[in-house]
Formats: sequence, C-alpha cells, structure tokens
Amino acid sequence: MTPGISTRTPQQALAALLDRYAPQRLLVVGAGSFPALAAFEAAHPEAKVARAAPGPLPADLAAQRFDLALVIDCLEHLPKSSGLQLLGGIRNLNASRLAVLADLTACNWKETDFFALALQSNERFQRDDQVLTLFTYDLREYKQVPDWLNARFWANPENFGKYWW
Repeated sequence: MTPGISTRTPQQALAALLDRYAPQRLLVVGAGSFPALAAFEAAHPEAKVARAAPGPLPADLAAQRFDLALVIDCLEHLPKSSGLQLLGGIRNLNASRLAVLADLTACNWKETDFFALALQSNERFQRDDQVLTLFTYDLREYKQVPDWLNARFWANPENFGKYWW
C-alpha cells in the first residue's frame, strides 16, 4: 500500500527518525549533506557519523556495525544492481535499522524493489513534480512474533505417540 503525500518535509521526517533512534554510530551514504543531519550532529556531538559516497562501501566502513544507516541522494547515482547490492549489504551486515530516501522516477526503481529487500514504505513527499519516498527497515520490527511461537506449543513428552501428523 502506498502512503499518501505527507504534510511533513523530508527534513522533518529525517529529523524525527534521528530523534527517535538517537544513534551513537550513524552511517550516511549519499552524494550530499542535509540540514537534519547537521542539526543532529550539533545536538549530539558524541555520536560517531561515518559518511560514504554512492557506491560500494569502503572496506573500513564495510567492516563496521552501525545503529542506523541513512541512504539519501544515493540510488539516483547508481545502476540498479549496484544499489541492490549496497542496500542488501548494509541491511545484512552493517545496520539493524536502515532508512532510504529516494526519488523512484530518477533512480528507475519501483516500490516492489524495496519491498523485496524487506523495507517498508513510510512516507511520500512532493514538491512540484518531484516525489520522494522514505523507506525504512528495522530488524526488531520486521516480523511480529507469531502467536504459536511459545512453550505451550512445543513438543510435550506426554503427547508422544498420541498424535500423528
């Protein structure tokens, strides 16, 4: 389901995201800087912010773990296959939380490409003809624990030999 156009700006959404998670170690992948990051750095001087240009992560950053990764103004500068590898690698190896702000038209991606990487569509922002979409991934919220996954439904020795399935 595609969310409607947000009343917030992308900067407000990113600032809220940074405020919510307050990461001690932050990875920012993108071509430029943005005001929400500058405000976060000013308010949290103890936070370690690592930056990378669009493309594969440098070896020193690829070997680290971060509390949050932001990918902004990045996918528009990469071939789709490189972008998929970048997002999948960050999600699997570098951060449990990931936020991607992308112009789907400029980067030639579809929402389903992000869904395939387990990202959720959170907000859409529009200015003139440009529409930006914010996708997020949080490992802790990725899947709710099923109702049946508890000790009550695990193997009970008193039921051995009684039921066949």
